[in-house]
Amino acid sequence: MVRWIGAEAEDGRLMAELASHLGHVFGCHGEAAPTPLRPPDTFDPRRGQHSSSKVLRWLAETWPRQRTLAVTDVDLFLPVLTFVFGEAQLKGHAAVVSTARLAGREDGLLALRSRLWIEAVHELGHTWGLVHCPERTCAMARSGTLYDVDVKTPELCPDCASLLRAAEREGAEA
Repeated sequence: MVRWIGAEAEDGRLMAELASHLGHVFGCHGEAAPTPLRPPDTFDPRRGQHSSSKVLRWLAETWPRQRTLAVTDVDLFLPVLTFVFGEAQLKGHAAVVSTARLAGREDGLLALRSRLWIEAVHELGHTWGLVHCPERTCAMARSGTLYDVDVKTPELCPDCASLLRAAEREGAEA
C-alpha cells in the first residue's frame, strides 16, 4: 500500500503510477491511498525537520499488518544524519520516502517521478530484508546525494532481485 501524507490531490496520479511500478518490481498488488491522518510529534523545531523514525513507528502502529510505504513532502532526518530521502524497517512493514529533497531547483516532474520510484523501491526493499547493494545502478545502492539517486535505476539488480525472491519464498513458507 502506498499512502501519501499531506500531499495535494493532483499527486494522486503520481502515487497510482508509483503503486503500479512497485507492484511490478515486488510482484504484488499495490494501491495508492491518501490519508487524512498525520503522524503526531514527528516535527523537531530545533532542526526544522521531521523524524523519519517517528514516522515509521506511527505507520507500524496505524497499519500493523500491512506493508505500507508513506510518501510525504516534509523534510526527514535521522539524529546522526543531516537529512534522509527515506527510511524503512529492515524486514518490517513500514517505510517512508520524502519528496522534499528529491526535486532539485531546476528539475521537473520527470526527475521527481524517477527519483521517487528509485527511493521507494529502495526503502521497500529494506522491508523485504534487502541491504545496501555495491552495484551503483541498483535501486538498493546507498544514496547520500541526488547524484547518487540519479545514477540508479528504479529496478533491482539481478543479485538483489534473486535475494528478494528468496525472501518472498521464505515469507510464504513461514
